[in-house]
Amino acid sequence: MLDVAAQLNRWFEEGRDFAVATVVTVGGSAPRGPGAALAVDRQGTAIGSVSGGCVEGAVYDLCVQALQDGRTVREQFGYSDDDAFAVGLTCGGVIDVLITPVRADAPVFRAAVSAADRGETTALARVARGPDGLLGRALLVRPDGSYEGGLGGPPELDRTAVAEARAMLDTGRTGTVEIAEDGSRCPGGVTLIVESKVPPPRMIVFGAVDFATALVRAGKFLGYHVTVCDARPVFATRVRFPDADDLVVDWPHRYLRRTATDERTVLCVLTHDAKFDVPLLETALRLPVAFVGAMGSRRTHEDRNRRLRDVGVTEGELARLRSPIGLDLGARTPEETALSIAAEIIAARRGGTGVPLTGSDTPIHHDVDGRDEAEGRSRAAA
Repeated sequence: MLDVAAQLNRWFEEGRDFAVATVVTVGGSAPRGPGAALAVDRQGTAIGSVSGGCVEGAVYDLCVQALQDGRTVREQFGYSDDDAFAVGLTCGGVIDVLITPVRADAPVFRAAVSAADRGETTALARVARGPDGLLGRALLVRPDGSYEGGLGGPPELDRTAVAEARAMLDTGRTGTVEIAEDGSRCPGGVTLIVESKVPPPRMIVFGAVDFATALVRAGKFLGYHVTVCDARPVFATRVRFPDADDLVVDWPHRYLRRTATDERTVLCVLTHDAKFDVPLLETALRLPVAFVGAMGSRRTHEDRNRRLRDVGVTEGELARLRSPIGLDLGARTPEETALSIAAEIIAARRGGTGVPLTGSDTPIHHDVDGRDEAEGRSRAAA
């Protein structure tokens, strides 16, 4: 539901009832992951997607039905072997979808959507499987542990649900958790789908060069909050970087030491100048960030590594450095180079190999509910 928060917030403001279908779990090669949503209002307007098109029509009809009868339901869609035109995932995966009718005056859903639209850290926990009367019940959970709403069971059920949702919110994860009906943490009769909405991850681009202009656009396209940092004010300008969220004129290593980073942060060093690179990378390689990459020729790379060793960077720390940055796409232009860098960032984040899918037996979709699609297929077959 939080997947389409901006659009749903407008619907709430306009007083429009709607039904929302949310992917709860996936198995095998599914087009979209848990939390993906499709919403339909009473005028038949649809936003979002649960499958990239495979089962959208059937899910749309279920949303229309939910608006008519007011019932929350859960449906499963998988591959149809008998009829290629039947409703099913042509990719061979399986998805479970929760369809929930929502009134325009529903306070918990409205508060959750509004908070997510404002960019606040928020979790929405809903009952995706449970006793009659609990299905679809919701809690809005905030980082400090405060919450709104209730699941309709004993108080301990709400307290446990809040604790589990808060733990998932701390890591920005969306997925399911199982608890008992009495609120104990033993897997039992209640399955919650917890959707986490956290601020976008950061991409910090060091070096206001032509390649950085293209990389900023690629980073924004991928959903990052992009900062450009350069010590030279003549280059770090809004005219050169209109798409950047932040422009910083400072020595790169000094800025990195004072700015906030986390395990989702991506650092791209495009300066390929030792007086900037060495103190910057000495700091960067000791931070718990997701990705550290540096531009330069192979000769520059070897010289930079030597200088980093000279200032005490260990071999283990050097092993974290992705240099020369980017996948081998034969890139020449700044735009092509930005694409190769973005591709390596995606591969590092999702566990991809970077090899062509043609002629390969590597999984197409990695990290499906904590597993890759091959493992998902094997468990489904079992």
